[in-house]
Amino acid sequence: MRIGELSERTGTPRRLLRYYEEQGLIVSDRCANGYRAYDEPTVDRVRQIRGLLDAGLPTRIIRQILPCLNGPRAIHFPDATPEMLATLEHERDRMTERIETLCRNRDAIGAYLAVVRGGVRA
Repeated sequence: MRIGELSERTGTPRRLLRYYEEQGLIVSDRCANGYRAYDEPTVDRVRQIRGLLDAGLPTRIIRQILPCLNGPRAIHFPDATPEMLATLEHERDRMTERIETLCRNRDAIGAYLAVVRGGVRA
């Protein structure tokens, strides 16, 4: 499939797909006319990348763990180095802190809305 179809199917802008390719996160073949061509598994790979980015992982870490991802939710990394494990633990802890902050902010907004609307405080 060409980049436009991959963009449509994943909801990812073409520019971002080109960036993923520059970063070594996805790979394309080149057609005779120079257009990029992606295989079907790239759709899931882009979705994985988007999910990992949305979770807060930087591309440098995603690039390291992508070879271990066999499916959208399966990670197989039997020879993880202590450094990689420490990095992933650090990123997990950062995500947890962000989740806690988001929950506090959500609750504060909910309480504010309840007061403004004259309802019971949440």
